[in-house]
Amino acid sequence: MGNVRKRHSAEFKTKVAVEAIRLQKTANEITAEYGVHATQVNTWKKQALAVIPEAFISKRRKEQNNRQAEIDELHRQMGQLIAERNWLKKKSSAIR
Repeated sequence: MGNVRKRHSAEFKTKVAVEAIRLQKTANEITAEYGVHATQVNTWKKQALAVIPEAFISKRRKEQNNRQAEIDELHRQMGQLIAERNWLKKKSSAIR
């Protein structure tokens, strides 16, 4: 029978990643304690370190980023509607 993939909870992944970030234990100690391959531990550690700066971004800045994304989407939709309108004008003048 083949290997069965393990599904780890977010809490477990967080716990392992924090252990790896603390550097109080070696990678071999962490893998032996939690039964997870060293590559997986490093992957979870990198993911955790990548997300940590977002925790310190101010609420105002997050709102500005969301607002800008919404504005960009609306501009894209406006461009599409203008192109459709111009196409309809062109086709309606050809029918007359």
